[in-house]
Amino acid sequence: MKKYLSAYILSVGLLLSSCADLDQTSLSSIDRENFYQSKEDIETAINGIYQEFTVDGFYGMFNNQSIYINDLQTDYVKAGAQTNSAHIRELSNFAVQPTNLFVGYAWEEHYTAINRANVIIDKVSTASWLDELSKQNYISEARFLRALMYFNLVRYFGGVPIVLHDGEGEGAPRNTIDEVFAQIVEDFIAAENLPAGYSNRDSKASSLAASALLSKVYLEWAQTITDQSKANSKAFYQKSIAYADKVISSGKYKLLDKFIDNWSVDKKNGPEHIFSIEHDRSVNGNISGHCTFATNWSNSEPVLLATSEKYYEQTDPRDQRRDGSWAKRLYNPNTGTDFVFDIPRFRKYIDSLNYAKPESSGNAAGQSTNTTVIRYAEVLLIKAEAENELNGPTAAAYDAINQVRRRAYWSPYNQVQNTPSDGSVLELSGLSQQEFRERLREERRLEFVLEGHRWFDLKRWHILVEYVKEHTPSNDEISGTKTTKAQNVSKKNYYLPLPQDQIILNPNLEQNWGYSGETGDGPYGAEFE
Repeated sequence: MKKYLSAYILSVGLLLSSCADLDQTSLSSIDRENFYQSKEDIETAINGIYQEFTVDGFYGMFNNQSIYINDLQTDYVKAGAQTNSAHIRELSNFAVQPTNLFVGYAWEEHYTAINRANVIIDKVSTASWLDELSKQNYISEARFLRALMYFNLVRYFGGVPIVLHDGEGEGAPRNTIDEVFAQIVEDFIAAENLPAGYSNRDSKASSLAASALLSKVYLEWAQTITDQSKANSKAFYQKSIAYADKVISSGKYKLLDKFIDNWSVDKKNGPEHIFSIEHDRSVNGNISGHCTFATNWSNSEPVLLATSEKYYEQTDPRDQRRDGSWAKRLYNPNTGTDFVFDIPRFRKYIDSLNYAKPESSGNAAGQSTNTTVIRYAEVLLIKAEAENELNGPTAAAYDAINQVRRRAYWSPYNQVQNTPSDGSVLELSGLSQQEFRERLREERRLEFVLEGHRWFDLKRWHILVEYVKEHTPSNDEISGTKTTKAQNVSKKNYYLPLPQDQIILNPNLEQNWGYSGETGDGPYGAEFE
């Protein structure tokens, strides 16, 4: 480990203008041995963890990385014709390699943030000059952020080295998946000592954000096939429900009447947002919003594009998530008319307040749109899913999922509660456990388009291979650039490969199965489809 820490606050002097392979480097260093002498120093250091979420431009953790890894590796998103990166096409076609830059940056950025958190925890723990309440809050915030990093890593790579102190990571072997989950839980529980939330900032760690993420962690752990999950799945589902109830009963959050307002740049930190990542195009411009609309009002394919228009066509027009998630028709301020796309664009990342401004040149849409890590709708669906898995479709499970469905079919313009166009009932009832499970999965698909959840969902349900093969549009259904998703997907795609350079640096790391030429099913038994 190096004595010097990369700068916490980087000056980004280059506004990225295309979705090409670009790189950034740190501009300064901080001598950590002489730092941490005041609260201001500690707060600067904590800001340095948050800063790691949006560094490295195009490959930044929550700039593009989370969506490129978690949505491109599904049936419904493809790399469009404008893509000039082999690394993007690898993800799009389930052909990712250990040398993939998204994979490499994911490992590096997450462990950089973890190390920054470790330094803060170690330094603050021994700061005799600091009052106990401040000490607890600083440590709890660092542990929240460390937990979030490990939660991403365990879902990306499986078991990874657990490093809890500065200087201990060199040559560390991989811990088990259960050990990583246990550390995540321990850190998030510690973070529940934080304030419950902030009046105008959902991008800062809070107690209720920790509870919301604990609900998600326990659901994920229960469905990850390990020794601990097999032995404790019922307990894990119960804890998932309890933490979801803690968020729900707080009364702090609610569903927005207008679904698309969750991504409006003038409505950040709204009542549905629990924890988000801040974006500002003047600081970190090359994010997913740019790469879904860089071709503006034309049928030239942007870097991120739906594999087919069927996803738009199959969504009920009365469901506000259709036009909140997809843009088939979009007003063009240059012509004063609507433009109709051959393939719908991803609507959540089109900043309709700013795309027509002269200084935006038309293609800045979404560059200031925050990345939502968890919002209230997901807490409701987590509760519904955990309830159903534990007890079947209980009244509590129906209540949670039906809240999301009622919002979906609410007309915020006419103040009318719509019902599905096909005459089916709005509020679910009378379903078997399997029927409820299938409807829950469909609600998540509709609710979280391009929010960085889909690959994680298909993996934890153990249906990734089967689902992609069955649902990826055929070549006859795909307009424009074709994909080889269905042909390439295999059980190895349940995890990313470990970066090749990390394996070279640390011979104690073992590559994930399938990325060194293995064939067959490997460790993935009959539970994985």
